Amino acid sequence: MDGSSNSDISFKLHPQIAASVNLVDAAPGMIIDTPLHLSRGFLDAVGTKVALHYSERIPTNHRILIVSNHRSVLDAPLLMAAMNRPVRFACHYYMSRVPLLREMVTAMGAFPLDAPRQRQKHFFQQSVEFLKSRQVVGIFPEGAQPMVQVKPANQLSPFHRGFAHLALRAPVPDLAILPVAIASTEEERHNLAPLKLFSLFDPSEPLFNCGGWHSAIVYRHVNILFGYPLWIDTVQRQQYRGSHGGQLAKELTQSCWDQIVGLLRQGCC
Repeated sequence: MDGSSNSDISFKLHPQIAASVNLVDAAPGMIIDTPLHLSRGFLDAVGTKVALHYSERIPTNHRILIVSNHRSVLDAPLLMAAMNRPVRFACHYYMSRVPLLREMVTAMGAFPLDAPRQRQKHFFQQSVEFLKSRQVVGIFPEGAQPMVQVKPANQLSPFHRGFAHLALRAPVPDLAILPVAIASTEEERHNLAPLKLFSLFDPSEPLFNCGGWHSAIVYRHVNILFGYPLWIDTVQRQQYRGSHGGQLAKELTQSCWDQIVGLLRQGCC
C-alpha cells in the first residue's frame, strides 16, 4: 500500500509507552540524545523493576553480538540499560512499516531486517559495518512469532541461525556472542492492534493472517541474566568456510539456545 493509505490508520500503544515515544519530539531543552537515555526513559515511564545477574560475564574491549529471547517492545530498552551502552538491534521488518512502532524503533537506533523471503543481504552488510566500528549489535533469533503469538515467559522458541552465520562470516576480530535471558516474573498483557491491520503494512508476514490481536507485554518485574560469551576465532572461521560450515552454525545456534533456556529456568522461578 502507498504512504497515503497507511496514514489513515492509527495504532494505540500502552499509554505509558506512548508517552515515552512522544519524548522523541520533546522541546530542545528536553532532548534525549541517545538510544541509551531513551531506553532508560521507557523503563522509568512504565515502572519496570530490573534485576541484573552475572553482569561480570559481559566482555570488555571486545566486539559483542547479543543474542536474546524476545516477547516485548521493552526488550531492546532493557538490554541497553543492562549493558549501559547503546545497542544496534535488528528489528522485525514489519516494525519498520507500522506508524508509531516505526518511529520508536528508529529513535532507539534499531535497523530493520529485510522483508521475509529475502536473503537478508542488507542486514548482513549493516551488521558487519556496526561491528567493525565497535558498536554492539543485538539480535532476537526467535523471529517475529513470540511477539505476535506470546508464550509463557519461561518458554523459548527455536532459533533462526542467521546470527551464527553472521558471527562466523563477519571479517572482524575479537568477536564474542553474548547470550542473554530476559526472564519476566511479573507482567501485564495488552492488545496492541488486530493482526489483520498489521498485514496492511507488511502483507509478506504470514503470521498476520492468523487472526487475533498483536499483544503488548509490559514487564513489571524482570530478571536479566547474562550467559557465558561464545568467542569466535580464526580456526572457527576457517572451518566455516569449509564443508562443515552449516554444521558449525547449527552447533553455535544450539549452544546459545541451551544457555538461554537454562537462564530462563533460573530467572523465571
